Amino acid sequence: MTGNEEHPNYPNVDQSDRTVPRNLRQTGDPNIEMLVSTRVRKSPFFHKSFNEEGAWRATVYNRLYHPRGLIEPEDGGVMKEYDALTNTVTLWDVAVERQIRVKGPDAEALTNYVVTRDVTGMDAMDGKYVILCNEDGGVLNDPVLLRPEEDEFWFSISDSTLMQWLQGVNVDNDFDVEIDEIDVAPMQIQGPRALDVMVDVVGDKVKDVPYYGLMEAEIDGCDVLISQTGFSGEKGFEVYVKDAMENAERVWDPVMESVKDHGGRQIAPGHHRRIAAGIMSWGQDLDHETSPFQVNLGYHVPDDKEADYIGKEVLEEQKEQIENGNYPFEHKLIGLKIAGEPIRDYAPDFWLISDPDTGEECGYLTSPWWNPDLETNIGMGFVPAEKIQEVTDTPLNDAIYDEELDLEFQVHLPDEYADEPGEPVFATAAKVPFKESVNPSAREQAKLNARKEAESDD
Repeated sequence: MTGNEEHPNYPNVDQSDRTVPRNLRQTGDPNIEMLVSTRVRKSPFFHKSFNEEGAWRATVYNRLYHPRGLIEPEDGGVMKEYDALTNTVTLWDVAVERQIRVKGPDAEALTNYVVTRDVTGMDAMDGKYVILCNEDGGVLNDPVLLRPEEDEFWFSISDSTLMQWLQGVNVDNDFDVEIDEIDVAPMQIQGPRALDVMVDVVGDKVKDVPYYGLMEAEIDGCDVLISQTGFSGEKGFEVYVKDAMENAERVWDPVMESVKDHGGRQIAPGHHRRIAAGIMSWGQDLDHETSPFQVNLGYHVPDDKEADYIGKEVLEEQKEQIENGNYPFEHKLIGLKIAGEPIRDYAPDFWLISDPDTGEECGYLTSPWWNPDLETNIGMGFVPAEKIQEVTDTPLNDAIYDEELDLEFQVHLPDEYADEPGEPVFATAAKVPFKESVNPSAREQAKLNARKEAESDD
């Protein structure tokens, strides 16, 4: 790592297109203890995850404690959790996905105004992955949007404050709606045997729930909303427990029992698997200063949405610039296959990327991990857009993720992962997703259909 000669822990990566640059100083894991206090909320599943199932570490997500390790490192750690996710079935405590409800006669109108995609075609009991952008086109949140009733939407949010923003948007617009958080806590059931678990707890009717579809059900007499969604790329469902502060245990216990009966266990959310599926994590891979065109979300800016929405003018201008070959950002997120020793846990820093020809720092990794199926380290990271443009004639839109780019970088891994202490390892650009999802997203499905059509024409 070169860095600033006067201040070597202040990297030279160009972040001039950001108001608040990412902190790229390399400080590692200080091995500190997390303070548990009443300032941060405990989810209704907290005692189940930590007191009963043995979660041994946590992060804070949406101002709730979130379990991020169930198997101790000496017993196989997070990679053993990966094995459970990809081969059996797993239960996740994701009550941190706080549910922000927009309800009232103008619920559809407000929702359509704050998300980039057109939601007017959603029926009651539909779901959709959406993004909300600010007036500069930065991604504020990328939730799963649920429509349990014609006049009601739930934003199942990622890690950023959204409720106050929605309420603020409505101050001047005066849509006839109520906006508030509701007492609903989701859990995820993910893995190849997820459907078996769901049949156990709610019956065969769950087999008819389509991908991103919803179903009302009861578990042990408690009302729940079920969606066929998840954060893993594996087969999966989410169970939204209503009146969660009262009903958490009554729903959790029979689900946990079935998961264990099918050979599974509770794990932390599977970031190792979501990276392979190309699923991004807000705050890590994107934030409010990131355009969807930088992070494989350009398809969320439609050509045919006539209604106005926040950020529309800026996003459509960005789209036109990119189509005309004028990429308006310094960096773009790409997939990378990375040399070095297996990365078997969360990265405590945005590890630096440099240009192998010059040695200059030019980018940073956001989500690296070892993938045992591909037998290599993989990750997503921001690299200079101009370096990508040098090796392709394709406009720097979502199509770039389907290309085999002849592009190589160096990644400055900590010594525990480096081939040689103090020396960077090589990384090559890779297609995203690295591994296809069991339930492909709409974008992935469109690509698969196009590929099938091309093969049939041949």
